Amino acid sequence: MRMLFSIGAVLVAGVLAGGDVAGIAAPGPKFEPSKSPPQRLAADRDAQTVDVELVLAVDVSYSMDMDELAIQREGYAQAIQSKEFLQALKLGPNGRIAVTYFEWAASSDQKIIIPWRLVDGPETADAVAAEILKTPIRRASRTSISGAITFAMPLFDEDPYRGLRRVIDISGDGPNNNGGPVTAARDAALEKGIVINGLPIMVKEPSYSTMDIDNLDYYYEDCVIGGPGSFVITIKDRDKFKEAIRTKLLMEVAGRMPERPVRRVADKEPRVSCLIGEKIWSDRWGR
Repeated sequence: MRMLFSIGAVLVAGVLAGGDVAGIAAPGPKFEPSKSPPQRLAADRDAQTVDVELVLAVDVSYSMDMDELAIQREGYAQAIQSKEFLQALKLGPNGRIAVTYFEWAASSDQKIIIPWRLVDGPETADAVAAEILKTPIRRASRTSISGAITFAMPLFDEDPYRGLRRVIDISGDGPNNNGGPVTAARDAALEKGIVINGLPIMVKEPSYSTMDIDNLDYYYEDCVIGGPGSFVITIKDRDKFKEAIRTKLLMEVAGRMPERPVRRVADKEPRVSCLIGEKIWSDRWGR
């Protein structure tokens, strides 16, 4: 079931159900001193287990103004350092997550800002936040959500940690207008057991120059997100930017579903074409 709700509708409460997922290692053959003892193998596996592997995929297309990009960066940094986030972190069965952060624009334009990092408390959270803030802000052309999802999927194979859940978190202020169809990329991720959540940014009135659309939140729900418990948090107020990011991260760390999601009035009726971005681009520039 997919969830769509507004900022402030929910903050994480409660404890993740779960326990130790480390396997019991079989003892190695006798007289092989190079083999680690079973207890060591089990401990190593346990040390590599996290509650969630979280990919933060952040839009830096030209439709985002410099102020929005700065607030977005600060929002992620402050959210990871927040008392609420750290409390939610400790409520998980392992009390730690693995996170990577990259920025995206066109289908061939993705830049990793934070490689995979373990976050297990204030010190590691502060280190990730500092790394996010120190990287120069950039902007680039086009908007390829499909490219971001496609880029994100193999990152999980590179992660040295293994999560109970795998999540791609997509934030952006416009529909896909470059690269392959967004639904094809989404479906490929879902087949791998990856959950996709969305943060549609709707703080500006749609304009010809930015290719914004009126119902970006509907577009994200219908075309971008997917997987068990997937959700969308919409930002319609610039002053709520940081609060929205914090709420989203709390939800993802806790692995919780909203108690009162805003449900679609007519669930089977399409609301926004998943090719609307490509159509707008073609109508304006003929390609």
